[in-house]
Amino acid sequence: MRVKRIAVIGAHGVGRRFARAAALAGYAVIFEDVSREMLERGIAWIRASLDEAVGHGEISASACSEALSHITLAGTVEDSIRDADLIIEAVPEELEMKLELFTIFDKFAKPGAIFVSTTATMSVLDLSDVTVYRERCVGMRSRDTASVGAEIELVRTKLTSEETLRACREVAERFAGRVMEVEDIEAAT
Repeated sequence: MRVKRIAVIGAHGVGRRFARAAALAGYAVIFEDVSREMLERGIAWIRASLDEAVGHGEISASACSEALSHITLAGTVEDSIRDADLIIEAVPEELEMKLELFTIFDKFAKPGAIFVSTTATMSVLDLSDVTVYRERCVGMRSRDTASVGAEIELVRTKLTSEETLRACREVAERFAGRVMEVEDIEAAT
């Protein structure tokens, strides 16, 4: 699968950093948060971060403008994910919220879409329990996707397909350059 459009659900720290990285990497980004205020703060952070990168000579002014042109704001999760090839859930570490999102992804995402969780404390396999397409679920974590040379961890479950990992590895390499594959934490029994 070739990823062209990425939906990022959640405009807090992790979500805004992934949206920034995706836009800089040239992906079409659909950015959504349940709170309009948080979404506006997220896009303001992205603008300021890109302006700072221009000021430090890390990117050109045209790269900054181009990255910002790749980001579209969405009003609902359903609207944000309909055409996305890859959907990144970047909400707080609350199990019910993450399960609800994965249920929505399963119902409204286009066929073949990849579901990504940024969880650092939960099993991605457990989150995928609410989906029909568990082989298309993976975790993706980064210590800091806002800095050059950041490392991204791809979290593979025992059901994640090779095709899903390949697509996610390509995306992660465009985000950060360094990618490490790790196994999912032990699923709940």
